[in-house]
Amino acid sequence: MEVKVIGAGLAGCEAAWQLAKRGISVKLYEMKPKKMSPAHHSEDFAELVCSNSLRGDRLENAVGLLKEELRRCGSLIMQCAEATRVEAGGCLAVDRKGFSQLVTERIRTSPLITVVSEEVTEVPEGPVIIATGPLTSDALSKAIGTYFGADYLHFFDAAAPLVTAESVDMDLAWWQSRYDRGTPDYVNCAMDRQQYEAFVRELISAEEAEVHGFEDKRVFEGCMPVEVMARRGLDTLRFGPMKPVGLTDPKTGAEPYAVLQLRQDNAAKSVYNLVGFQTHLKFGEQKRVFSMIPALRNAEFVRYGVMHQNTFLQSPKLLDPFYADRRNPLVAFAGQMTGVEGYVESTASGFLAAVAMAAKVQGKEPTAFPKTTAIGALVLYVSDGSIENFQPMNINFSIISPLEYRVRKKAEKNLAISQRALEQIDALLAQGI
Repeated sequence: MEVKVIGAGLAGCEAAWQLAKRGISVKLYEMKPKKMSPAHHSEDFAELVCSNSLRGDRLENAVGLLKEELRRCGSLIMQCAEATRVEAGGCLAVDRKGFSQLVTERIRTSPLITVVSEEVTEVPEGPVIIATGPLTSDALSKAIGTYFGADYLHFFDAAAPLVTAESVDMDLAWWQSRYDRGTPDYVNCAMDRQQYEAFVRELISAEEAEVHGFEDKRVFEGCMPVEVMARRGLDTLRFGPMKPVGLTDPKTGAEPYAVLQLRQDNAAKSVYNLVGFQTHLKFGEQKRVFSMIPALRNAEFVRYGVMHQNTFLQSPKLLDPFYADRRNPLVAFAGQMTGVEGYVESTASGFLAAVAMAAKVQGKEPTAFPKTTAIGALVLYVSDGSIENFQPMNINFSIISPLEYRVRKKAEKNLAISQRALEQIDALLAQGI
């Protein structure tokens, strides 16, 4: 039996790998390099279009728990992320190019995975996992809409600019991780009140690039452009990506008024990204406004921020707890098009969709992951038919089953939830999922 996987992003590569790991032949379809979306720059698989960070790596953090569950389950994406890791304090960040190259190499050298470089424009007959992501081509997007007979929802996603490390004025910046957690891996670019308020005024009035159909209210909160945040109020950025809490300016010994953090984007430490500064300003305006931050006054931008429309399904009405079509269990979906939001969440959906599909084609009952685990809680949210106004969701402790006993401190409570989840994962692995 052969399973088709459409799309070689994070979810598609994870799905293909898990199927092959279980002895199932896979045909992996990827339209690159013959056809590229506006947001893609590389021919490699698992390209990280936005940030190079897979976010927090502590078990007190829900995405840290999800990562550890995936590690224990033998995730390809997590293996490659660890192998190409770069310093980022308490987060897991990767060398963007090295990560994609390693995933591509592992996929292409798998004896059970055949890569087909062509665009798929129709929903194939099952067994198939469609993981074409939020940048699904127009032809396939239309075909999926026809297949379900339902409209897509959509939102907009934005990527932050990248600057060269040598162009940052380190006389006006310093190295520190917030609250001094882990190693000091972030470059902190401070602003005083006058500088910050002038920056916000220019940011609000800066000229934006045209994005078809863009409306502020349609922007997903987790990837909101910095100029949209600024329009919400003068101090919005100081409580968001320019939050100074937990940082100390070594020149004054005090907490600065506002701070932009830069995070390492490649293993050579030559390129850094502006953390939380997703944007759809015109390129010239990005240079002009962001250079108002004192430490970036001479910054060399190697990539400007871009914005694109993301598309996702009304999954609660369409998908079951294995990311499969409720009407046809051999047609499954994975990745951000299902309404999971984030690199790690996309990986988890590809993992579960593949594990379930492998069981189905082998004549077995697929294993249900319980809501006490992060993997299970995520799919149970996505497939919850009672949700009326469905929006993309990052993993968070609020969708995981609460403890049956009270723990007063939040960090201790989250750690206890994580420990319970990992015990459940270990038990599932012992059963041979």
